[in-house]
Amino acid sequence: MTSSPTIPPKIRIRDLCKSFGAKTVLDDVSLDIPAGTSFVIIGSSGSGKSVLLRCLLGLMTPDSGLIEFDGENILNVSAKRQKDVQHRIGMLFQNAALFDSLPVWENVTFGLLARKLIPYRQARAHACTLLAQVGLDSAVADLYPAELSGGMQKRVGLARAIATKPDILFFDEPTTGLDPLTGAVIDDLIVDCVKKNGSTALAITHDMASAQRIGDEAAMLYQGRLIWQGPAASLMESGNAYVDQFTHGRSQGPIPIEGCHSQA
Repeated sequence: MTSSPTIPPKIRIRDLCKSFGAKTVLDDVSLDIPAGTSFVIIGSSGSGKSVLLRCLLGLMTPDSGLIEFDGENILNVSAKRQKDVQHRIGMLFQNAALFDSLPVWENVTFGLLARKLIPYRQARAHACTLLAQVGLDSAVADLYPAELSGGMQKRVGLARAIATKPDILFFDEPTTGLDPLTGAVIDDLIVDCVKKNGSTALAITHDMASAQRIGDEAAMLYQGRLIWQGPAASLMESGNAYVDQFTHGRSQGPIPIEGCHSQA
């Protein structure tokens, strides 16, 4: 009897290191994210979350280690192949990062138009279809980003992220700057879009409510090291002193806080 081949995780990270001068930002980070999983990484500012995301996006080169998508080492491919890999990724930026000079519909279809995946004359109608998926009326298509609320800008950013039907989605602090109700709506839309597209998702966030809403699995970075991993549902009762202090916002604990006397 022959055994079936092992399916590699969608994203595989091994022994990833990144330093800036004497400061180590990522310290032997290893992580597997199975296909179809929504994964959340938490950690305080300076813990290495954003640097990890930039390495995964190909915007920053790690000093050492391995990053694989579907078993392919993306750190050891040609520039052309790396661009092909990047085209598989959808990204929702922290502040939506919309182009102020373009109407909403062109923002949403920007990637499609740039890669000539859709005729210009069809782009507005397609954008309206995508906007409907994130709960926005077609009348929004002709507005400019400055005319939108923060929550609406996030929705437009999400519509743009899913426009090319990527199999990998990254979210950078998806609820930052939003009130709790709007943040919950954005999280519900993220979950819905990830499921409908069958994507594998990775989010970095400070928002514990958001992390539990959108995550299947979660991990915490502390001083560049992965110190805990488990179900997102157990974030508030992890049993790890560092995670518990962070998720409950306690001043006392193993994580030193400037101006406070910390106790382990």
